[in-house]
Amino acid sequence: MKEHPSVRARGLGLALSAALITGCASQSTNVQTASTTASVDLKPTPVAETTVVEEPVMEAEILQTGGVKSAPEELTDGTHSDVVVNHPAISQPLSELEMLAVEQNPKLVKLYQEYNAASSRSRYVNKLPDPKLGANVFGAPLQTASGSQRAVMSMSQAIPWLGKLNAMEQQACFEAFAVRADYLSERLRVIAAVRTGWYRLYVIDQQIETAEANQQLLQSLIDVANAQISTGSATQGDVLLGTLELSKLEERLLTYRKLRVAIQAEVNRLIARDADTSILTPQELKIDLPTLSSQQIFQQARDSQPEIQAAQLRTQATRWGIEVAHLSRRPELTLSANYFFTDNNRPPSNLYKVGQDPWSLGAQVSIPLWKEKYDALEDEATWKHLASTYSESDLLDRYDALITELLAEARRAEETAQLYRDTILPQAQQTLRADQESYSRGAVEFDRVIRDYRNLLTLELGYHQAIGELAIALTQLSRVSGQDVPLHSPAPPALPEPE
Repeated sequence: MKEHPSVRARGLGLALSAALITGCASQSTNVQTASTTASVDLKPTPVAETTVVEEPVMEAEILQTGGVKSAPEELTDGTHSDVVVNHPAISQPLSELEMLAVEQNPKLVKLYQEYNAASSRSRYVNKLPDPKLGANVFGAPLQTASGSQRAVMSMSQAIPWLGKLNAMEQQACFEAFAVRADYLSERLRVIAAVRTGWYRLYVIDQQIETAEANQQLLQSLIDVANAQISTGSATQGDVLLGTLELSKLEERLLTYRKLRVAIQAEVNRLIARDADTSILTPQELKIDLPTLSSQQIFQQARDSQPEIQAAQLRTQATRWGIEVAHLSRRPELTLSANYFFTDNNRPPSNLYKVGQDPWSLGAQVSIPLWKEKYDALEDEATWKHLASTYSESDLLDRYDALITELLAEARRAEETAQLYRDTILPQAQQTLRADQESYSRGAVEFDRVIRDYRNLLTLELGYHQAIGELAIALTQLSRVSGQDVPLHSPAPPALPEPE
């Protein structure tokens, strides 16, 4: 397994970095507070293998049969998740995959380092420039009445306008918090991608299992056709038709297994480990729908989604950028001190001290004469702020539309699964049983039984596909909302057993 040792102390390092810049941007505490309080701890707390570690955006009530039920898990941001995953003993928990992704994903490691760099900048940008120390040695000493001056030593200190330094500090702090929000947003995206891949693996495994079960059903139909040949009720063509269907089903299984390898490799890529590492899935997946409306979920996204917070923080940073540009017009003060080394090579005098080293103090002030330059600086900062403001508005509109779309998709998938479970699958199973009995009596043709078998196989695969689509839609809905989405708990759909 590939490892990134640099991330071992990431949680502590990020907490210390955040503490160092918590005093920044005091004039805009509302946005900053929203960013820090809605964010999650960057290193997840280890949990039991049967419990899914939840991101602030991830919530889907998932109950898997065949294991021991686990209690709701407390999230690293203080909230609680109702997600419960009971894995078979041989299955790798989804929580473990999520923790590995958070710790080892290369893009997350990169964003974490960028946040460290941005937070470090906020700690020095408001400091004074370094003082300058210089010396001049005269090739030909300056001859004065008190002695020959051979060298002069000088020291200077530039003092920019202090209000500008403060504005630069505020801007750097907001930019650092925006990078932290980028990290959290990417963290949620990675975990959502891991969960989506895991659900897709579940769907494929269920489809493979269904296809293998239908292989046995089809083989039994072929056996019946062989028995009917001996009685003269069927022909060799019936057996050949069944054998052809069996070959088609084997081809379908090959396609499923190839697709599973590709999805497994993608999940392992997100976790930064070998692509052929095996990932097992549960035997059953049960999902509930959210209790909130799209507007309520959108309000959660406004309050908790890191990507929205990053846009808001960058808008605040550009507002301080306007202040920095405006204060650039203020003069810069430079203080200096000079010390002259003088030789004692003159006769004594009552008017002055021979050989005394003179010194001087000086001050310089910059004169901002070039009005057009400073106007352009302010215009640049203003346009950047306006662009950031419209970017924030566009992001809110996109999230509003996306939440509505995902919620509609989740409801459609849930209704589809329920329709399969309650109506379509029972009818298809009943039709197949009836035609099987009729075929054994010679009342229907074998191709009709095969057609019923095809319909049942397609519907069973569609049922599992609907369950997977529901799980994926809720995963994405939780990601965009930025925190757990409350779920209700109706009787979950289950594939009806054939009689």
